Amino acid sequence: MEYYEVIARLLLAIIIGGAIGYERQYKNRPAGFRTHILVCVGAAVVSMTQVYLVQETITLVLNNPELSSAIRSDGGRMPSQVITGIGFLGAGTIIRDRGSIKGLTTAATVWVVGCIGLSVGYGYYLLSIVAGILVFLILVSLKNLEKNILKRGDILEVDITYQDKTEVSEFFRAYFSNNNIKVKNIEYILNDELDEDDIGKMEGLVNGKYTLLVPRHISSSDVLYNMLKHELVFKAKLED
Repeated sequence: MEYYEVIARLLLAIIIGGAIGYERQYKNRPAGFRTHILVCVGAAVVSMTQVYLVQETITLVLNNPELSSAIRSDGGRMPSQVITGIGFLGAGTIIRDRGSIKGLTTAATVWVVGCIGLSVGYGYYLLSIVAGILVFLILVSLKNLEKNILKRGDILEVDITYQDKTEVSEFFRAYFSNNNIKVKNIEYILNDELDEDDIGKMEGLVNGKYTLLVPRHISSSDVLYNMLKHELVFKAKLED
């Protein structure tokens, strides 16, 4: 390869990795702008190194035909190691948070950016550019489709005040289970007083916040109404 071709491939890797990384950085994801650039450039460097090694092997065999049976070149060995290494890097961006998994999309972008970097390094410009554009469009445009059409439900945060934690919690558990409502998180708030027009301070009073994943066909008002059905539940409201 000529020096200008090496520079062009590295610059293309920076542009594609940077564009995809910018989208992740803009959405405040674990792996952002610089990470994606480094992955793409690193993959491109490895694939170009592999190209150089193959070219050197071919030149050596042409100059020394007697070595043709002794020298072997595996063009896929180094790229396969890159893909494996990126897999470990991507795994580091996946976070388990309060019963849900976050970072899978970012891990996938890190992996695909590495694959595009390999393609850039091998000189498949059309493939690299088209793939980079498609990945960027998928990240930017399909988010709204996934959110508005394919989403499984709405997230509700309910501030609630009740007495007898054991009994009421069992009531909530039965209601949630019967209506396919998932509890993502429960927080209990200490030393939080009721309003003056509410029932005064009572022993065993519990103030908490439930974060719920509610099916789309169930309205937030229905959730509040059913949670307030229990006589020991004094107040329930949606958090702003």
